[in-house]
Amino acid sequence: MGTEQRLCRLTVAAAALVLGIFGPPPASADELADVKARGSVICATYFAVPPFGFPDPVTRQPIGFDVDMCSGIARRLGVRMEHKSITVENRVPELLTGRVDIVSALLPYTKDRAEVISFSDAVFDYATNVMVLASSDLKTLSELAGKRVSMTRGTANERYMREKVPTAEILTYQDASSSFLALQQGKAQGYATITFAGMRFINETNGKFRFMEESLHKDACALGLRKGETAFIEAVNAALVEMDKSGEIDALWTKWLGPETKYNVPRGRRLTPIAQVTD
Repeated sequence: MGTEQRLCRLTVAAAALVLGIFGPPPASADELADVKARGSVICATYFAVPPFGFPDPVTRQPIGFDVDMCSGIARRLGVRMEHKSITVENRVPELLTGRVDIVSALLPYTKDRAEVISFSDAVFDYATNVMVLASSDLKTLSELAGKRVSMTRGTANERYMREKVPTAEILTYQDASSSFLALQQGKAQGYATITFAGMRFINETNGKFRFMEESLHKDACALGLRKGETAFIEAVNAALVEMDKSGEIDALWTKWLGPETKYNVPRGRRLTPIAQVTD
């Protein structure tokens, strides 16, 4: 069983335990109505993953692509955006326990996750690749057999690596910086990461590292929403359609990940109904 599957199963078990001890949260007949009555939509993003969610160096307020996406959705719902910081591990639990309304934190669609939460339309794709030293002789994924590969704990990268290279030795770390440091220090021969994070490290080290040509996996990224809230899900998707048609999503992508940034990664996928996405 891969990391992603284990996380989903542990999430469900943890939520069941919480509900068993404290009882179910107050019943909500209509999340959209609740959000409008509250006057805010609670949106969870990362707070340490540039350029998606991170603190402004001056104000220390959250900024980034996902933060701006949430603000755009809130504006179209006619409410303010209330921010909540989130980690890889608690993205799904925060939804299940009702602490947040939307998770916008590089959340890839998977069949396992779709059993416990709903997804908005897919907004963009991202690839998981393996970074190596530019001078390395490693060229294909198969050559990582028996090699040490670092990655961030709690991501699906372990699952992807075990599927593609079962004999690779996997080293997991708390965050992307620690995982990359393992590669820098020679503790690992490869570093599995999403393209966005990897491009930042490649650019900041003046080309001392490169990606292997073959990707480990490609994911469709969407927003996480609670199951059963049909009106709210439809309203969020309607907001995304408006943002896409107006060019707002493209503008935000250019602002945070475009040619003038240290990432320079194309958006790729256009807004796609989640029913058309396969794991």
